[in-house]
Parts: sequence; C-alpha cells; structure tokens
Amino acid sequence: MREAKYQKILIDKMESAGWYVVKLISTNKNGIPDLLCVKGNDVKFIEVKAANGKLSPLQEYRISELNKFGVKVEVCYPND
Repeated sequence: MREAKYQKILIDKMESAGWYVVKLISTNKNGIPDLLCVKGNDVKFIEVKAANGKLSPLQEYRISELNKFGVKVEVCYPND
C-alpha cells in the first residue's frame, strides 16, 4: 500500500476515534512527523511510513527532540 493511501486511512481512523488531526505539509523544521493529533489534553505526532519505509536520520533526531519535550510520537506502518 502506498504511503499516501495509508495516511488517509490512518487520518480517517483517528478522526473517527475523536482525534483532531492536522496533516503537516510544510513546517519551519524539516523532518517533523506527518500528522499532529489532538484529543483533549492529549497531543501526539504520527510519522507515517510505507510497509518498507524507514526513518531518515533527521526524522530520528526530530522524534528524539520531541520526546525530550514530553511529546508522544508514533511511527505507523500499514502492517501495524
């Protein structure tokens, strides 16, 4: 499954579960995860990958950086 198709499925699933989901296209920080998800006081980012996709070093750095600020980050693959 292509990453874009899986991302749409994931957005629909999250919104059905009550999350407010924003697809981040352009930010001031390269490597930031694809989706920003908010539900009440719960905030998390989601990096969406194709089944055979892998994180770049910059994406790994950004995830680590967000975690240091106490922000949850998930990496989701179609087979999860």
